[in-house]
Amino acid sequence: MTDDAYLFLLDDASAQLGVVPAAVGDLACMETPAVRAWLDAQGSTPTSPHLRLLPPEESAAVPEGAERLPVPLSEEELNRLRHRMAPEPLARVEEELLAYRDCAGGRDGLIGRALAAGVAPHRIVELTGVDPATVTAAASS
Repeated sequence: MTDDAYLFLLDDASAQLGVVPAAVGDLACMETPAVRAWLDAQGSTPTSPHLRLLPPEESAAVPEGAERLPVPLSEEELNRLRHRMAPEPLARVEEELLAYRDCAGGRDGLIGRALAAGVAPHRIVELTGVDPATVTAAASS
């Protein structure tokens, strides 16, 4: 696994793989000479519906033979990307987990709901900043 996210091009723009970079918002990497040159070499643009982005942990999903480019993302950009990739029910729970950072009330109940909804324990730790042992304890209660 790499620490870089991946930009890649899909042949079929209707495929449900990755996220169109524009949907994630402004990404610093899209303005770099390396990304611009790669897009030019591919005959593509930053707004192409064929252009997709995946976080580092999903890089194995890039189709074999697809044109790809590793790109560094800030922690905040990565969180936005991961949030956009989450299915709608998970995305709502992730929103609550992000809001949790400002309020500790109901922590165990919220973590329990997130686990029940299918949010991975490591993702709960990333979103809330709580200790992994706290997530484990909430899961067993």
